[in-house]
Amino acid sequence: MSGTEGDAYEGFTAEERAAMKDHARELKAAARRRSRADKAAEAERDVLAKIAEMPESDRIMAERVHAVITADAPVLAPKLWYGMPAYALDGKVVCFFQSAEKFKARYATLGFSDQAKLDDGPMWAAGFALTEVTAEVEARISALVKQAVS
Repeated sequence: MSGTEGDAYEGFTAEERAAMKDHARELKAAARRRSRADKAAEAERDVLAKIAEMPESDRIMAERVHAVITADAPVLAPKLWYGMPAYALDGKVVCFFQSAEKFKARYATLGFSDQAKLDDGPMWAAGFALTEVTAEVEARISALVKQAVS
């Protein structure tokens, strides 16, 4: 990146460093688990515990997003990814919920990785701002995750 003389690279933010530390802990915890079933059960417990720690507004949305994804795309396995609830297919993250608090944003985000099959021409959305999860939003999330794993 180019910048002016006064611009100086200040490194990662505290939130970014915390996310990287979360990811390192997640990898270590996953390596300690025994059977595939144990890993899956513990990963889901980790996701639910992370959701329970969120501030109320984010927690309510994350609970609804989790319910929709696990009901409508059961092939996706819940897991933590950089300290965020995520949903993976064959170990690769397809989508994730990022609380507004995580990076001190004004809205939560439902994001999709390049593993999601959301392709729609030469350009498509890979992230969606969430301020509330209504019945209409749940229907859109359901359609997106179904398409993402199709």
